Amino acid sequence: MPEIKVTPLGAGQDVGRSCILVSIAGKNVMLDCGMHMGYNDDRRFPDFSYITQNGRLTDFLDCVIISHFHLDHCGALPYFSEMVGYDGPIYMTHPTKAICPILLEDYRKITVDKKGETNFFTSQMIKDCMKKVVAVHLHQTVQVDEELEIKAYYAGHVLGAAMFQIKVGCESVVYTGDYNMTPDRHLGAAWIDKCRPDLLISESTYATTIRDSKRCRERDFLKKVHETVERGGKVSGILGSLWTSSLDSQDLALALTGLWDTSFHRERMNLKAPIYFSTGLTEKANHYYKLFITWTNQKIRKTFVQRNMFEFKHIKAFDRAFADNPGPMVVFATPGMLHAGQSLQIFRKWAGNEKNMVIMPGYCVQGTVGHKILSGQRKLEMEGRQILEVKMQVEYMSFSAHADAKGIMQLIRQAEPRNVLLVHGEAKKMEFLKQKIEQEFHVSCYMPANGETTTIFTNPSIPVDISLGLLKREAAIGPVPDAKKPKLMHGTLLMKDNSFRLVSPEQALKELGLAEHQLRFTCRVHIQDPRKEHETVLRVYNHLKGVLKDYSVQHLPDGSITVESILIQATAHSEDQGTKVLLVSWTYQDEELGSYLTSLLKKGLPQSTS
Repeated sequence: MPEIKVTPLGAGQDVGRSCILVSIAGKNVMLDCGMHMGYNDDRRFPDFSYITQNGRLTDFLDCVIISHFHLDHCGALPYFSEMVGYDGPIYMTHPTKAICPILLEDYRKITVDKKGETNFFTSQMIKDCMKKVVAVHLHQTVQVDEELEIKAYYAGHVLGAAMFQIKVGCESVVYTGDYNMTPDRHLGAAWIDKCRPDLLISESTYATTIRDSKRCRERDFLKKVHETVERGGKVSGILGSLWTSSLDSQDLALALTGLWDTSFHRERMNLKAPIYFSTGLTEKANHYYKLFITWTNQKIRKTFVQRNMFEFKHIKAFDRAFADNPGPMVVFATPGMLHAGQSLQIFRKWAGNEKNMVIMPGYCVQGTVGHKILSGQRKLEMEGRQILEVKMQVEYMSFSAHADAKGIMQLIRQAEPRNVLLVHGEAKKMEFLKQKIEQEFHVSCYMPANGETTTIFTNPSIPVDISLGLLKREAAIGPVPDAKKPKLMHGTLLMKDNSFRLVSPEQALKELGLAEHQLRFTCRVHIQDPRKEHETVLRVYNHLKGVLKDYSVQHLPDGSITVESILIQATAHSEDQGTKVLLVSWTYQDEELGSYLTSLLKKGLPQSTS
C-alpha cells in the first residue's frame, strides 16, 4: 500500500526551527529550513545529519521549499546549502526571494559582527545560496521533475507567504507554513481550493486560542498606550521579525497615528508624545509593498497609487540616542522576541522604571527574553551574568498574523484532507486541537515530535472518464441515481496514454478491433438417480420450476434446461449408470444466480419430484 512519511527536524511539538522532511511516492522534499530563536548553540539549526549519514544531500533530496521569509522558516538555509552541502533546487515565491537575503544578512550581522560568533555563514554564502532559488508564482504548477510537481497558494500572514501542494501521481501533501485566515488592513486571508490532499500539514501556533475581533484588540492596545503616556511613561511596542515586522504590524501604527490625529485626543488629552519606528523600516517595507502590490488586498491595490501607506503623520524615524530622552514616548522596535537588536537594547534601558510598558504582540519562543517576561520572570540573567530587574509593565496582545483554532478548522473544512498533521505548536495545545479535529472531521490527526517519523498509508483515487453512452444505458436500467450514494456500474476499463476510460463492452470491442467471445463458467453436479437421462432432466425442471417462481425456467426440445441465461444439461456417469452428471454453465453477469443454482442442486432432488 502506498505511504507518506513525515519527519520534523524542527517545529515538531515546538515553535521555531521549522524543517519538515516528507517522503511521498519515492520523492523526498524538505519543507522550510529555519532557525530557533531560543538557542545560540548547535540546537539553533536543525540536525541535518538525520537526512543522510552517507553521500551527498542533493542525491537524497529532490527539492527544498521555503514557505515565507521569517527566520524560523528560512534562517538555516545558507548554512544548509553552503556549509552542509546542498546544491539542488530551492523553491519560494518572488516576494520571499526578494526579502529573504535582507533578513539573513541582518541576522548574520547581529550574530557575527555584534556577538562575535564563528562557524557561521558569510554574506557571500547568502548570495550563493539565493542563486539556487527558483521563484514561483501563485497557482503556478511547477514540474520539479517528470513525476514531482508543486503549486503555491496564498497564505496571508506576511508579504509573499505561501502554502504549497506537493504532488506525485495521485498522492499529494499540502504544507501550510504560517498562514492567517483573517484579512488585515494590507493582506488578504489565506485561500486554498478543495484539493482533498492525502495529508494536510498545518501550523498550530494558536491551537487553543480563539481571538477577539481585531477592532477590540486595537481598542485595548490604544487604551494601554494612552494610560502609560498619560502617567509619563515610555511604551515599547515590539514588532514581529527584524525590519519586516513593519509588514506584519502596520495595523498598530495605523491605529496609533489615528488616535494621535484626532483633535479630541490631541488637544483635550494632551497626547503630544512622539512616536518612533525603527530606522529604515518604513522605507524598505514601502519599497517591497510597491514591488509586490498584487500580493496585497483589494483596498490597498486601489489606493496605493494615491497615497503611501507607510507615511504616518505622527511617526518619525528612531535614533538610538532617543531612548535616553526624558518624558513619554512610543517606540515600535524589532526583533519581536527580545532576543537581540534594537528591541532588546531599549528594553534593557527602560525595564527598571515601573512607569514604562512593553507590549508583546506575538508569540515568543521558549528561551527568549520575550518568553521569560511573559511567563512572569522579573529577574533576568543577561550577557556577562548581569542581572536585570524588570519593573516595567509587561502586556501581551495577540496581533500575530497566525491562524487561530477557528482559522485552522476553517482551512481543514476548505481543503478536505484525508489526514491532518500538526507542527509549529506546543504539545499540550496540539493535543487538544488534535482531538477536536478527529471528532469534527472524522480524519486521523498526527503530531510527531522532532526526529519522530509518522507513516500515513494512502488510498489514492484514480480518476476514470465514463463514456456518455454507458451513462445513459446505466441510467435507463434502474431508478434515477442518488448523487449521495455510490452506484455500481458494469463496463470495460480501457487504459490509454496513462488515462482510464470506462466504456460499454460493445464500444471497447469496436475501438480495439476485436470480435466478441462469450466466457461461460461450468460446474459439474452429481445426482443419484437410476432413471433415464430425459426423466432426470424432467425431475430437475419440475423442482426448479417450483422453487424459482420469479425466474424464467424453460425445458428446451433438445433436453436441456435454461434459467435466465444459465444452461443445465444431464449426462450419464461413465462408470456408474445410477449417477447422473448435471452440467451447469453461466456467464459472469449471472454468477450469483449460477452459484445459487449449483448449491441448490447439490442438495439433491426431492423424492416426490417426478
